[in-house]
Amino acid sequence: MLLTAARIAELLAIGATPDAEDPLVITPQLCRLDRSGASVDFRLGSWFMNLRQSRMTHLDIAKKTEKPAQLTKTNFVPFGKYYVLHPGDFVLGVTLEWLRLPSMMGAYVIGRSSWGRRGLIIATATGVHPGFVGTLTLELSNVGEIPVKIYPGMSICQLFLHTVERGKNETFDDSRFVGFRKPVLGEIERDDVADKLARIKKEKEP
Repeated sequence: MLLTAARIAELLAIGATPDAEDPLVITPQLCRLDRSGASVDFRLGSWFMNLRQSRMTHLDIAKKTEKPAQLTKTNFVPFGKYYVLHPGDFVLGVTLEWLRLPSMMGAYVIGRSSWGRRGLIIATATGVHPGFVGTLTLELSNVGEIPVKIYPGMSICQLFLHTVERGKNETFDDSRFVGFRKPVLGEIERDDVADKLARIKKEKEP
């Protein structure tokens, strides 16, 4: 069930109390909740990460030859300054807000349409699992024809919250993306099924 902004506000107020169990927490909470809506706005943080183009000719997902730290460069942009996203550019950003989801709640993130109409796409991995704790990594790309200046602190995306049916013994989100304050590139796990399909095709070749 999708939560209304009014219900989100109630849960945040409960989560702010010292004795709250398994609370919903968004901090700092800088955007007012539109009580007629069903989402909460998140703002852009100060950390950005992009790929080091000079260090590679291509990305080969099937071969792990380099670690994420060798592939990327991280930049800090203070409040009042900006990051220029040129046409065709892609960068990882992060939300200013720190999020904690209860074990019975999930979320998904979408970009703001006002930015999308100007060419800025927040192509984020939208699903946020129950029990997530940390800032959200945003995949920002400029698909327009002119450079776009993006400022830390500006409203960048919307978070929609929904309830989740869970069993009594199911655990919190234990993914590798939990607890970070900077953008995370992450690793792509080896796909055993794809490897098997490739071997089958090779065996059948004359």
